[in-house]
Amino acid sequence: MICALTVRKLKPGTFEEFRKAFLAPMEAGAPEGFVRFNMVRSTTDPDEVICFGFFDGTVDELRASAEKFGYEQQVGAISPFVESVGTDGFFDIVEDRVP
Repeated sequence: MICALTVRKLKPGTFEEFRKAFLAPMEAGAPEGFVRFNMVRSTTDPDEVICFGFFDGTVDELRASAEKFGYEQQVGAISPFVESVGTDGFFDIVEDRVP
């Protein structure tokens, strides 16, 4: 299982526009292979947003799924609202616990 994670600092006051643009492609469903997606927002800085999703497959399969889904177009749609990008990558899930 792979976690795709991106930390973004948004331009002040653009969260709702960012959220709408980011989620628009998912209205028809999540990209193939994704089992869960989360968008979280800092409680102390409303312009800091972290998006992460869990993908059941390999990194190569994740890249192929993202390409098929139109990830580059999604990034283009949200770019007017993004001030900067911090961590952005794929991470192996090495521990998964559910209470």
